[in-house]
Amino acid sequence: MTTLSQKWQATKLITRMDKPIGTYLLLWPTFWALWVAADGFPGWHLTIAFALGVFVMRSAGCVINDFADRKIDGDVKRTSQRPLVSGLMSSKEALLLFALLIIIAFAIVLTLSWYSIQLSVIAVILAASYPFMKRFTHFPQVVLGAAFSWGMIMAFAQIRGEIPTVAWLLFTANVLWTIAYDTMYAMVDKDDDVRIGVKSTAIAFGRFDKVIIALLQVSTLALLIKVGQMQQFNLFYYGGVAIAAGSFFYQQDLIKQRDRDDCFKAFLNNHYGLLAVLLAIIIQYSIY
Repeated sequence: MTTLSQKWQATKLITRMDKPIGTYLLLWPTFWALWVAADGFPGWHLTIAFALGVFVMRSAGCVINDFADRKIDGDVKRTSQRPLVSGLMSSKEALLLFALLIIIAFAIVLTLSWYSIQLSVIAVILAASYPFMKRFTHFPQVVLGAAFSWGMIMAFAQIRGEIPTVAWLLFTANVLWTIAYDTMYAMVDKDDDVRIGVKSTAIAFGRFDKVIIALLQVSTLALLIKVGQMQQFNLFYYGGVAIAAGSFFYQQDLIKQRDRDDCFKAFLNNHYGLLAVLLAIIIQYSIY
């Protein structure tokens, strides 16, 4: 019989409260969009609402991911001790937790416009479907990229009442960036995934994985530069993009031998590049 403290521990583990990297990877690009859409600070209501929404939806995504993978996580070294594998949480409890998180997220969205409420349905579909994509396609990272970037579209819809070209450029840049870093993440589990039949871009790209990741990163930088030109940003913004480019060079060096630990380090490093671009955007609007 599990105790209340064990249930809370299981909840923390399955929602990755102990691993905030996923929240950072979601939050920083969402804040890009909020600041660009508002031409500066978007106000406390939207800042807090979108931050809470990111945290809750990321948690929900982790729960449904573990539910989808509950029968295979035990065969993967990195995931063999997850709550649904160890027995700390049952499948029914995981689904109830997922439903509760979705309800909380919907309550947050209700404080936004009708346009944002409508778009939030797509966010839920993307978050719920991604974990199952790895059974059907070698490109589940594309779905993850869309899921991790949809809050950016909602930000523009909320603030401007429309989705301009710059919104789609930022969205696409983050989708490509997400595919790149999640391919690094998938490289960690590549051997296990091949053995159990799980699909990923790391497997699809094969021996060209590092080259394709580099192309994705260069394309991301090109799109961010285009955004800067469209918004008439100055050197502060491009300094942030330059830092992101430096982080990409560092990541390429880490993954050159495809070592599991180094690939994971490269994945974790991405949040610094995303944060650098955010800080550059904030400084850009704060000074000018």
